[in-house]
Amino acid sequence: MTDVPQTPSRSVPAPADDEIDLGRLFGLLLDHKWLIIAVTALFALGGIIYAQLATPIFRGDGLVQVEQRSSVSPLGDLSSVLGEGAQASTTAEVQILQSRMVLGQVVDRTDLDTVVLPHSLPVIGEFVQRRGIARPGFMEGRSSVWGGESLALGRLDVANHLRGTPLVVTVGEEGGYTLRAGGDAPQLLGSGRVGELASFRDGDILLRIAQIDAPAGARFTVMKRSRAAAIGQLRSRLSVSEEGGGRGGSTGMLRLTLTGTDREEIRRSLDAVAQTFLTQNVERQSAQAEQSLAFLEEQAPELRAQLSSAEDSLNEYRVEQDSVDLSSEAQAVIQQFITIEQQINELEFQEAELAQRVTPNHPSYLALMRQKRQLESQKAELNQRVSQLPAAQQEVVRRTRDVEVNQAIYVNVLNKMQELQIARAGTVGNVRIIDDALVGGGPIEPKKPLIVVLATLLGGMLSVGLVLVRGLLRRGVESPEQIEETGLPVYAPVPLSEAQQKLVKRIKHKRDRKGQEVATAVLAEKAPADTSIEALRSLRTGLHFATMEATDNRLVITGPSPGIGKSFIAVNLAAVCAQAGQKVLVVDADMRKGHIHYAFGGKSEGGLSDLLTGKAGLHEVIRPGNQEGLSYISRGSSPPNPSELLAHKRFSEFLAQVSEQYDLVILDTPPILAVTDAAVVARQCATTLMAVRFQFNTVKEIQIATRRLENAGVSTKGAILNAMERKAATYYGYGYYNYSYK
Repeated sequence: MTDVPQTPSRSVPAPADDEIDLGRLFGLLLDHKWLIIAVTALFALGGIIYAQLATPIFRGDGLVQVEQRSSVSPLGDLSSVLGEGAQASTTAEVQILQSRMVLGQVVDRTDLDTVVLPHSLPVIGEFVQRRGIARPGFMEGRSSVWGGESLALGRLDVANHLRGTPLVVTVGEEGGYTLRAGGDAPQLLGSGRVGELASFRDGDILLRIAQIDAPAGARFTVMKRSRAAAIGQLRSRLSVSEEGGGRGGSTGMLRLTLTGTDREEIRRSLDAVAQTFLTQNVERQSAQAEQSLAFLEEQAPELRAQLSSAEDSLNEYRVEQDSVDLSSEAQAVIQQFITIEQQINELEFQEAELAQRVTPNHPSYLALMRQKRQLESQKAELNQRVSQLPAAQQEVVRRTRDVEVNQAIYVNVLNKMQELQIARAGTVGNVRIIDDALVGGGPIEPKKPLIVVLATLLGGMLSVGLVLVRGLLRRGVESPEQIEETGLPVYAPVPLSEAQQKLVKRIKHKRDRKGQEVATAVLAEKAPADTSIEALRSLRTGLHFATMEATDNRLVITGPSPGIGKSFIAVNLAAVCAQAGQKVLVVDADMRKGHIHYAFGGKSEGGLSDLLTGKAGLHEVIRPGNQEGLSYISRGSSPPNPSELLAHKRFSEFLAQVSEQYDLVILDTPPILAVTDAAVVARQCATTLMAVRFQFNTVKEIQIATRRLENAGVSTKGAILNAMERKAATYYGYGYYNYSYK
């Protein structure tokens, strides 16, 4: 094999540091504007659909007032001592409103632990029922529930261990139904009729359906939730806040807010919360009177007995002594005794009540005990005065004193009992319902305009981000300047041809895993005025001057990777050279996957591989093209050893012969980064051009391909930037222009 002298290899400079080109990014957005618009519109449409299908959430509110607390004391007003006239704690009332005590009663009153759920269509089921869309004819007998169809539950009682278990009601014919236990394996429990109380599972389930307005086959799920779960669900929807509170202190005005999907359920539940809160407050106020009344009723019989005993004792003494008159001093002492005993007795009652509420060390309790000791001291002084009276008068004074004191105390207790009975009957409490529950006219969620706006913004951001990320990750060359920075001159940028795309077809052989795109005609013959053909004419001119000093007339077209248009350039460059009057031969040196024979309408058999293996002669493998001066040689039958055939002396002899017969020999070779065939062929040719595809091959690939050729002793003459597109990213990023002239 005869080696062709090569020019010294050129050093390839390192690429410039990567920089973010804002102009290129802006151009990328312009290039993909329709993708961005489509994705944004798709997200906006999704937002509209979601806003329409989402279940609306309504909100109702009411207002209650917690007034200053009033207290009832059986034997006097201790408010000044205990501070009970102070403003009630609003925080405590908020906690009471959200307590299980109040919400549990609400659940019991409104049956919030009973759930009826229709069997809905997937995704759009709630929308269909909410809009009242009637069941179409083709859905007759299906289990899904449509608009206007409902089930009214009269009664549902289940055993505790069945709470939370879904029960599936399937509508039957003529007012009948069947009941199944829900779950992965539904179990038939029995059947019943509308309006009748039915028992299932030996009385563990009692069910009465009041009314069914749905065709046979429709299904509803009924369930008795646990009381704790129902209370928790109600608490999660209820909020209580004070209104008007500020630096001036607590106002006692509490705003109750409840959200949900059912307007009527919201109204009923919110009214029940307010009414239950009011009722328990009244019961709490009357409980104090009840407690005091019970204490007095317990003391009254004992006081009555003491009074009777004192009266009997006085009468007996008067009879024995045949009546004894009391002096004015004795009568005054008796009145003082009565007053002091009444005060002591009242303090004893207050002490008994206070002992239940505070400790003995409480200041209020200590003050009461000091007052009691003072009265007992006064009582002792009176006893001293009585002891100075005559003996008969002393006894009468003592017995008269006991009668008068017991009688005054007993009458006072009776009066207090009557007062407490009246107070208990007229207890109002310190809570007032100011505003009954009112549910707003429109839903508070979903906020349809906001959802659509957010979905649109999300779609726009995602599409823009996708375009920018793809643009930043795609490091394919986009301008001749990028290639020239590697040290390779660009002989011609070849624009992407739409006409060529129409000539391309995908062909798949049985042995191929995927199809191969091939050109079925020569573009230079079908569309000689195409911009890409004009670019190849410019390449022809540039090559004419570049190869004037070349040692032969052979031109190798290679590239870093497959699918970059090497065959397109080789075939159409040969065609335009032939149109200029040259005698040109195109050789398909890719004996693995070469396909230039499709462009000329021929077959691969009887080509280069057959020539190199001695199965055919030169005149047998050379075929005429579709125009004068143009010939081609197909790849031939696929050989097992293409590289060895190209390195054989027969290939060198072949090149020498065709170089003498033709003005220009163009060899289309495999990609240099895939196999070594291109390097073997290029060593025997004076001129080698590197084909690079726009936005496909990276600068790194070009450098490696060039270096691999140099390692084989081949100097790459220059590059051809193929499939250039007029894109905004290129325009704003690199400022490369390409024109058409017609």
